[in-house]
Amino acid sequence: MRKGIHPTWYPDATIVCLSCGKTWTVGSTKPELRLDICSNCHPFYTGEQRIVDTEGQVDRFMKRLEAHSSVAVETETAKQAQADLPISALELGKQYTELLEEAGIKHASDFITKLQESGDEGILSIRGIGRKVLTDAKKRLRARGYELPAVTA
Repeated sequence: MRKGIHPTWYPDATIVCLSCGKTWTVGSTKPELRLDICSNCHPFYTGEQRIVDTEGQVDRFMKRLEAHSSVAVETETAKQAQADLPISALELGKQYTELLEEAGIKHASDFITKLQESGDEGILSIRGIGRKVLTDAKKRLRARGYELPAVTA
């Protein structure tokens, strides 16, 4: 073996846990080692439910979670405000808008209710309304964030 290339060996190196203060000695190439957490206080070994956050990752996650939940509340509020969206806002054409309004469908919520009650056939039963208008109305409602009932066969 070549001489002078190996680090100094400390047979009685001290290891100190910064969380619980436990110390012990082992052989190492450094005279003293400091650990953030050891097997004496680590949640995996102790079975204790606590969060070990040495780099602030939990705090960053909680901030993102709060921001996400506030956006979700704002989105839900916006959807409720859109419930009274006039059917004319879907821009289906003046003729089709008038036909739907004559049938009692004046708002997006009325359209969705009709779909829930009688499906596509309920809308298609309105004289002058065909598949193209139904498909366009559904696409425009989904684009605005509305949830439409599933198609039943």
